[in-house]
Amino acid sequence: MKATSYPLVSVVTINFNQTSVTRDLLVSLRNITYPAIEVIVVDNGSRDTSVQSLKEEFPEINLIVTGKNLGFAGGNNVGLKEAKGEYLLLVNNDVEVTPGFLEPLVETLQQQPQAGVASPRIVYYNRQELIQYAGAIKINPYTGRGKKLGYLETDTNQYNTIQETELGHGACLLTSKDVLQKVGLLPEVYFLYYEEHDWTEQVKRAGYKVFYVGTSKVYHKESISVGKNNPLKTYYLTRNRILYLKRNTKGVTQLSSMLFFFILSVPKDIVKFLLRMDFPNLKSYIQGISWHLNH
Repeated sequence: MKATSYPLVSVVTINFNQTSVTRDLLVSLRNITYPAIEVIVVDNGSRDTSVQSLKEEFPEINLIVTGKNLGFAGGNNVGLKEAKGEYLLLVNNDVEVTPGFLEPLVETLQQQPQAGVASPRIVYYNRQELIQYAGAIKINPYTGRGKKLGYLETDTNQYNTIQETELGHGACLLTSKDVLQKVGLLPEVYFLYYEEHDWTEQVKRAGYKVFYVGTSKVYHKESISVGKNNPLKTYYLTRNRILYLKRNTKGVTQLSSMLFFFILSVPKDIVKFLLRMDFPNLKSYIQGISWHLNH
């Protein structure tokens, strides 16, 4: 990019009881080659005050302490409301970026008139040869599940391309102030999981496109913030899978999706938990479904 074409990018990330993890992200952001960023760290109700040490070590950041956990969407929305940039980057605190990751993302939004969202190639941090995301197939209206392209493939630069895709990735997602003003903030009803997919669908309905930018690369420490097979994760994935389908399907398609879920998916999932004797996750799964009885 030419020296005169570096619009300000507002980087928004959320901290929740993980100051050391957030610090690693901030260190990686200090090493990027893109010269025009502001970094907004939203502390989402952490139980300790260690996040204040980030402001001491990284005085350039804008640290916002919410005092309570507003969820992924709510926390990001706090940061987005404070953002001054022409472009807005949502990045998980458990991501570490590469030095030149931002230029290709910004260039894509600049050069593609209808581009509203761009996500980079995402590789697992602990196994850096394995891909987590290289674009995605849209969420199936019957199963409520999408498919990430390149998932668990060895990264040999085979996805080093820039192309339109169906879904961005919430771990690292660039959009613009113009898109946000037209589409609105992230839907806070989800609290955790699926909110970026719902918001992306709103972006597409507004006439924009989503791009996968394989020339940009970041590393993701998957599930550090919630944990693998965590009951909290099971609850929100289950609840929000149904919620997404209710908000993004209509008529016969919605009826079919609900029948598919309750007749096929629910019995299968319950048997899976029982065979594993995983009663905490089974309880969370049932609670995730039961939420919809009152909403």
